[in-house]
Order: sequence, then structure tokens, then C-alpha cells
Amino acid sequence: MKLSDGLLLDCFRKVAQRHPTIEPAEVIVDACAMQMVRSANRLDVIVTENLYGDILSDLGAGLVGGLWIVPGANIGEDAAVFEAVHGSAPDIAGQGIANPTAVVQSGVMMLRHLGEMDAAARVERAVLDVYARNIKTGDLGGTANTETFTRAICDAMK
Repeated sequence: MKLSDGLLLDCFRKVAQRHPTIEPAEVIVDACAMQMVRSANRLDVIVTENLYGDILSDLGAGLVGGLWIVPGANIGEDAAVFEAVHGSAPDIAGQGIANPTAVVQSGVMMLRHLGEMDAAARVERAVLDVYARNIKTGDLGGTANTETFTRAICDAMK
């Protein structure tokens, strides 16, 4: 980890020098986690390796409602991948207890990335409408299963 952390820091410092309007800061992962909990608004972008990114993204998801709420995106120059922060959750597949919000919101991010702003807004409005009507899955204290919640989103889009 010392080698890979050092390589990341070296690359980060070189890139930061080419962007003088950005205020770079170097923080170890546990201190970053504490900043996220105490004053997340101080952080704008976090550049990190996969392990630390996974830890911090899970923490961030926990701060806003849980892993089932947070969409994720990895956007490169030639490709982009959109997924729920928690991944596919094969341990609960077929049980009807998953909250599809994160994967739906990942789709919204993908639509925006593709320039489909109207479609993205329509889907996002439907998700917000479902929550406004207090339709929630069990992870958020509701009684809706995955199918019921998904149908409610589809119905809100009509």
C-alpha cells in the first residue's frame, strides 16, 4: 500500500500543478472519513485509490440513507460505467427486498451523460414522487418490496 499510495500522491501532485485554480489537499483516509462525518460540505472532490474510495463511498452512502440510495459512476475519456454504489447484491437476489433507487438513479446519471436531459428529469421526478407519497422499501422503514416500489416509479412516469 505504501508503494501504491505513493504513486497516487506523486501523480496527484503532478496533475495539481497543471491546474492552479484547484486547491489540492492531502488527507489520510481516516481523517477524510472524519471530515465527511463532521463537515462534508468542506469536501468537493475526493481523488483516491479503489480501496479507500470504496470505504469512503460506503460511508457517504450511510450518511444520506444507505447503500440502496446512492448511484455511482465511473466516467473516463472513452467509456463510462453507471451502477449502484453497492453493486449487484447477489446475496439478496430474488428475495424482493432490494431498494432499486440507487440503480434507477444511476440510470438517471447515465441519461444525463448521454445528453438525454428530459428523460433523466422525468425518471428523477418519478422517484421523488414515489418518496413524497411515502412509498419506501424495508431498508428505509417502509413496507414496499422491490416490485411494488418499481411499479410505483413506472406509474409515476405515466
